[in-house]
Amino acid sequence: MRIAMLGLVDVRADDGTPVEITGARLRTLLILLALDPGRVVTGARLIDGVWGDDPPAEATNALQALVSRLRRALPEPAVESTPAGYRLAVPPDTVDLHRFEQLAALGRAALRTDPRRAAKVLREAEALWRGPALADTANAAFAQAPLARLEERRLAVRGDRIEAELPGADGVELVAELEELVAEHPLHERFTGLLMRALHQAGRSGDALAVHARIRDALADELGANPSAELAALHLEVLRGGETPQDRPHTNLRAGLTSFVGRDTDLAKVSALVGPSRLVTLTGPGGSGKTRLATEVARALLEEMRDVWLVELAPVSDGADLPQAVVSALGLRMPALLGSTLAHSTEPEAVDPVDRLAAALSTRALLLVLDNCEHLIGPAAALANRLLGECPRLRVLATSREPLGITGETLWPVDPLPLPPEGASRDQAMRFPSMRLLADRASAVRPGFAVDDRTALHMIHICRALDGMPLAIELAAARLRTMSAQQVATRLDDRFRLLTGGSRLTLPRHQTLRAVVDWSWDLLGDAERTLLRRLAVFAGGSTLEAAEQVCAGAGLPAVEVFDVLSALLDKSLVLLAEDGRYRMLQTIKAYGLERLADAGETDRVRWAHVEHFGRLAETAEPYLRRAEQLDWIDRLDADKDNLNAALRTAIAAGETRTAEWFLANLGWYWWLHGHKVEGGELAAEVLAMTGEGAPAEVRAVAYGMAALLAVDGLRDADKALSFFTSAVAAAKGIDPGTHPVIRLIGPLDEVMHSLGRPTEPLRLNAIEVLTEDDDPWVCGTAQALRAHAFLNAGRLHAEAEADFRAALGSFRAVGDRWGMSFALCSLADLIAWRGDLAGAAELYQEAILVFSQLVTNEDLTRYRLRLADLLLQLGRTAESAAMLAQARRGADRSGMPEGLARVAHATGDFARRRGGLDPARADLARAAVLAAHTSVAPQFRAVIEASRGYLATAAGDPAAAAAHHATAFDWALKSNDAPMIAHVLVGLAELSIDRGDPRHAAALLGASVAIRGVPDLSFADGVRVEAATRAALGEELFAESAARGASATMDTVRELAVIPAA
Repeated sequence: MRIAMLGLVDVRADDGTPVEITGARLRTLLILLALDPGRVVTGARLIDGVWGDDPPAEATNALQALVSRLRRALPEPAVESTPAGYRLAVPPDTVDLHRFEQLAALGRAALRTDPRRAAKVLREAEALWRGPALADTANAAFAQAPLARLEERRLAVRGDRIEAELPGADGVELVAELEELVAEHPLHERFTGLLMRALHQAGRSGDALAVHARIRDALADELGANPSAELAALHLEVLRGGETPQDRPHTNLRAGLTSFVGRDTDLAKVSALVGPSRLVTLTGPGGSGKTRLATEVARALLEEMRDVWLVELAPVSDGADLPQAVVSALGLRMPALLGSTLAHSTEPEAVDPVDRLAAALSTRALLLVLDNCEHLIGPAAALANRLLGECPRLRVLATSREPLGITGETLWPVDPLPLPPEGASRDQAMRFPSMRLLADRASAVRPGFAVDDRTALHMIHICRALDGMPLAIELAAARLRTMSAQQVATRLDDRFRLLTGGSRLTLPRHQTLRAVVDWSWDLLGDAERTLLRRLAVFAGGSTLEAAEQVCAGAGLPAVEVFDVLSALLDKSLVLLAEDGRYRMLQTIKAYGLERLADAGETDRVRWAHVEHFGRLAETAEPYLRRAEQLDWIDRLDADKDNLNAALRTAIAAGETRTAEWFLANLGWYWWLHGHKVEGGELAAEVLAMTGEGAPAEVRAVAYGMAALLAVDGLRDADKALSFFTSAVAAAKGIDPGTHPVIRLIGPLDEVMHSLGRPTEPLRLNAIEVLTEDDDPWVCGTAQALRAHAFLNAGRLHAEAEADFRAALGSFRAVGDRWGMSFALCSLADLIAWRGDLAGAAELYQEAILVFSQLVTNEDLTRYRLRLADLLLQLGRTAESAAMLAQARRGADRSGMPEGLARVAHATGDFARRRGGLDPARADLARAAVLAAHTSVAPQFRAVIEASRGYLATAAGDPAAAAAHHATAFDWALKSNDAPMIAHVLVGLAELSIDRGDPRHAAALLGASVAIRGVPDLSFADGVRVEAATRAALGEELFAESAARGASATMDTVRELAVIPAA
């Protein structure tokens, strides 16, 4: 996807197809997010930007609705929700204004060394402009600052491009453009200087002198100033008739030995900061690439600053030696400056070296790069503060693991390189800087190294395991000289032993991964070391509250945790994420765990972690059935890794009681939020443990949750029935008011056993009692369960509809979105069966809107596909295609086989119904393969085979059609689901028509209606086959034949469902 905002908003899919973003507010929302892609924009900022001074009454809900519209409009799932706001999850270079910034920085960096390449890059940057920037929101308050910056940058790029073109031109072709620029910006000294050079190169030296005279007079009249020294020098050169001065920069920067990968955005933005801010400090953990970024920024600014010097402080061990280090780097000849010995001199001429240094730099326009300040943080801060105060034209760019902490400092965190998602394809992964860096460095040490699909998977693992840290990635790349990517990836658990052998030319502390972290550890105080090692037990970060509760004690009071944590944050050993949580890089975490074990604190801190997150789950559990469920799901999501880690600790220690406590409190969260498979596996593992279990009420809930997860997560009906039986046994004698799930355990067990015996009468006595429960959630759940029991048995549709409507009311009263969507979809299917497809579509749209706030899993995919089917039957093909595409994006994003199988089935089935037999065949075959290799409900297997049977009939292959429909019938029988058995009988009816027996077809259709209890007018193939059968028989004979099947039951349907002979 490409997003263009340098002009009117223009969005394109990967294939170049235009994407329409309709409505001014929708475009404004996109612009606000795209101004800072990859970073969270708060809801308050978005509301202010979209609505300004006139926000709607329910601004948060209005914003959510607008975000939902934007998600539907964009061709890929790019807008992500976080607790802090929303984020446009796209690489910066997919947005034209950020691509412009990147190209501008690259062009400026190449200006000195390769003007031809610089001109090409800068022309590419200028070509991105299609009109005024942010044209859709040019008058909005939020747009003014970025507009001013972009216009200023555009002028700078134009100047850079002209400067790059001048050496290869005779000046004539550039004069007209420069005259226009100077007329628009008469006090712009750079444009004036470029025009003078172009005129001089074109042989018009007199005109060049006249241009100088004009700006000299204008500066004097309007500003009371003289031309700059650079312009005066150019004027003198023209007067002398000599060569045009190139004003070579003065610098000690060395050419880089390796390519600069993955920091284009940082390069552009930091380059833009230096100047407006006189002190910019690049902060970040060791190995994040601060030094390389600083040198590339300095190189990019050479043409502008002309005087750029790098001071390497790593070898300096005494702060008193700092001034001499600067003097040496600058090449200043100052005999009185004798380094740290000067302070002890008895010579009367002895002078403070900083005084002499400040005097030497007082008039110079100079960029000073102070690299690696962290071990001399105090002296470095004092020196920078003194020099900046006395040298008005000085700029300082520092690198440090913590800020210098002086007034006027601008911080730029050097974050790890962006990471490819797990399971990304080779092409997708290579778009990410961390992968490009690993591939680039691997190619350097191992000629012929190629990234194929298999290698890419291991490289993704390497990049993710190393947090995208450039130094660690380069050390891993060095190992690829003698090891495969798979071997490196599998050995990263012992990363400190593996990642050694860096360049001999680098500092010793950069030659191994352990040395990098040791350097930071050695700079810490005792309290900082204590907190750092204890924080390592967290998985996925922590809140301040969690850190205080888990890490305090034994030498670290809780009241001191915040201050110590802030110190670790300043030292870049802990990161503050956009969601306000504190996180550690995996390498720091691994190091911390080693230090925790060395201190003998592992068990104590791990069990404090277990206790804290067990209490969090216990507190959250009741709120998951109420209107507050979204807030609590967000809280549990934020700590999902911690919760799982705590549970794993209990399992590994054989603490059955604690593990069952976690299962009882997390089971509904797993079910509700789309973690059914993972939760089902964990539940089975917990309940297989031996040892003293939890109290009966906790154990009963744990077994009840495990049963639900076994049904819809593991797809294991036998295990579910076993868990329900155990839950019933555990719940005996317990006060039903203890927990809502305990009240439902008996009724649920009753329903499960009834559904497993379709020939027996329904036993719903326990459910009946709960439909009058005082708790609306329990009442609604019981009403919905009773309704589904009716439908699965093929009877009492009016009662089922009444129950679903009552359940919807109950769930609305308590605010449970899962219950609302469940009831809405069930109602939608019922009225769709009656033929009200439009009404059913409306209910599905509402259900999707409600349910999408909770999950993005297979349930949501299934709802979207059902809505796409209804829309297709209503003739709303464009809406159907859009909904199918949305379902596909959701399934692709989750990567779950069942979701992918459902999308493949729907895609193939829709194509079949439109006559596209060849694409339908491929998609349906893919659906069958995916379903066969994952745990799916037998109903879905039956539907796939029925679709393949219809396809085979359409393709003229009756033998294949018979085989597929027979398999579909077998799967339907295994499901014990009356509506599904009714569904597959339609396929057998079509076989009968195809083989010349329409009377048997009518009997099968009659049986289908009898078993379901009502006709299904939403089943497109059912409507089609019935019409064909009526046409073959006539109404009277059809009615007579259908009546023969109307007496069929779940017991007798096998006798009727005979595959007709060919």
